[in-house]
Amino acid sequence: MIDENASAAATTTVSHHHDASLYDDDGRPKRRGTVWTVSSHIITAVIGSGVLSVAWSIAQLGWIAGPIIMIFFSLVTLYTSYFLANCYRAGDPITGKRSYTYMEAIGNILGGKNVYFCGIIQYANLYGTTIGYTIGASLSMMAITKIHCIYSSEGKDPCIIYGNRYLMGFGIIQLGFSQLPDFHNISWLSILAAAMSFTYSIIGLILGIIKMAENGTVMGTLAGAKGELPIDKVWGIFLALGNIAFAYSYSFILIEIQDTIKSPFELKTMMFATRISIATTTTFYVLCGCIGYGAFGNSAPGNLLTAFDNPIWLIDIANLALVIHFVGAYQVYSQPLFAFVEEHASKRWPSLEIEHKVEIPFLPSFKLNKLRLVWRSFFVVVTTFISMLVPFFNDIMGVIGALGFWPLTVYFPVEMYIKQMKIQKWSEKWIGLQCLSMFCLLVTLAALVGSVVGVLLDLSKFKAFSSQL
Repeated sequence: MIDENASAAATTTVSHHHDASLYDDDGRPKRRGTVWTVSSHIITAVIGSGVLSVAWSIAQLGWIAGPIIMIFFSLVTLYTSYFLANCYRAGDPITGKRSYTYMEAIGNILGGKNVYFCGIIQYANLYGTTIGYTIGASLSMMAITKIHCIYSSEGKDPCIIYGNRYLMGFGIIQLGFSQLPDFHNISWLSILAAAMSFTYSIIGLILGIIKMAENGTVMGTLAGAKGELPIDKVWGIFLALGNIAFAYSYSFILIEIQDTIKSPFELKTMMFATRISIATTTTFYVLCGCIGYGAFGNSAPGNLLTAFDNPIWLIDIANLALVIHFVGAYQVYSQPLFAFVEEHASKRWPSLEIEHKVEIPFLPSFKLNKLRLVWRSFFVVVTTFISMLVPFFNDIMGVIGALGFWPLTVYFPVEMYIKQMKIQKWSEKWIGLQCLSMFCLLVTLAALVGSVVGVLLDLSKFKAFSSQL
């Protein structure tokens, strides 16, 4: 649950002696989110691992299908995000009952078992994404070390870099940031992370253009990479679909982001921010994907930044920006999970809400909550441990993207929109929306199969706790 300057535990009732101008219509302190803060949250959530793997995805699909499929996913995400934004308030878009989480929106509009199904998929997706970001950040830190090792040894040392200490280092960083109380308290981190997204994306573009100029030609083929066997080509295409689906995954935190917007402009602001964010991310994805594919052809790597080794200072900046971005994106995806558990725990054991003021010399004082300290630390430790067990960046991203794309990005937004707007069954609009949903289901199933096959193939060759670059 995302909340503006309030405990995630429960709605505060405005009593007669409070200044009503300080509170919104639901009794919570005034939300102050704008188009730019909302756009930064979305860009932080969307741009990241997706922009790294998009060149590899286009390499599996080829010059014809690759860009077309990228644009298809962007349009579907934009279209269904509009549906979801219309469902923030049940009934009237200005005065209707607010939903504070994706699950709550489904409960208010669809109800029944849909809530439980959504909860399982949404929170599994959120958790899986934090694992993916942990792996991605460690790869960038490993890349920095490897490049400096190769240069210092003048290429004589193969410089095999092992990943466990980098995975644990990122986990230690998240132990600190995870104690930030709620989404409102990480607005500055989202803005910083969004800036870092543009930084490493632009550097990737520049390096790709330089590489193409050095090659003297645009590499790649119309049909994309070939596998050793025909079935390998099929798995590659399916996995690419999963990676692209993941690249546009943010619908399951859209309601939480919308709940930060200043009233009464939630719908208008959210739709405008969505257009800005999807247009921005799609531009970067298509440019980075096409330039990366043009530079490396069918051998484009899963993490584009790992393919470059010169100039070293620019690559260091890009990888460092990527790590900073992942720090922020990890929090964007984990805060709804934190709030969900803490809300239910505090309802059952109210004493867990007690906050203790902590003062450290030379630093501002802060409030510490025992539940937040123990639960969030446990979350980070387990996430880091799993990342060390299965550090397969592309395959993990594909599985997460496939699992979440149809139910969270398409099915639930479509069904809620139909009910919210009272669209008549078997009308042209209803049939069109159902056809869109079924087509996206087929795409999701294909992506899921390819991604699972990729994980199984990697597991057959991999020894636990021995990731290396």
